[in-house]
Amino acid sequence: MTVEPRGRLVAFEGVDGCGKSTQAALLAERLEAVLTFEPGATPLGATLRRVLLEAGRGPIEPRAEALLMAADRAQHVGEVIEPALAAGLWVVTDRYSGSTYAYQGYGRGLPLEELEQMVGVATQGVTPDLTVLLEVPLEVARQRRSGSRPDRFEGEDEAFLARVAAGFADLARANPGSWVAIDGSGEIGEVAGAVWAAVEPMVERASR
Repeated sequence: MTVEPRGRLVAFEGVDGCGKSTQAALLAERLEAVLTFEPGATPLGATLRRVLLEAGRGPIEPRAEALLMAADRAQHVGEVIEPALAAGLWVVTDRYSGSTYAYQGYGRGLPLEELEQMVGVATQGVTPDLTVLLEVPLEVARQRRSGSRPDRFEGEDEAFLARVAAGFADLARANPGSWVAIDGSGEIGEVAGAVWAAVEPMVERASR
């Protein structure tokens, strides 16, 4: 019996407005990969996304927020990501566990050790083969989001968003073997080229 080789998981991270959704879609198309996102990629996740992102719903306690994100990820892994990887498919996701550490850890101030336990339960050990962090100045990200109604996270103050951005940068520095930081402030094609330069060696290794 022939066993299909396991697929690969690439996650895009960064503050809203960094260009990760665009770059995730471009990479998924190039790889012929499954394109997905968090939160909200499953029917359960769509309900959780409304609770988490809609402005004006009232405050959510940081631990409750983290647990809701974990519930979305558990369903996402079980319903979308793990079946695709087991079938030998590549998966590209717009946000994954790095966002939990950046937003609920660095942003909200929850202990990273506590979040690591939540992430472990939710993912059941499914970790990205590569996490691509797109870094842009907060002013650039804000300009890119102008004209759209901010969600609950986008509407946070500059201090919160600065903590989140710093958290992403710390995560990339602490995990040089599995994270790559790319300047996302250039033209779409330029950024896509830098992303592909980071991903191509992994594609070559997988094809051997």
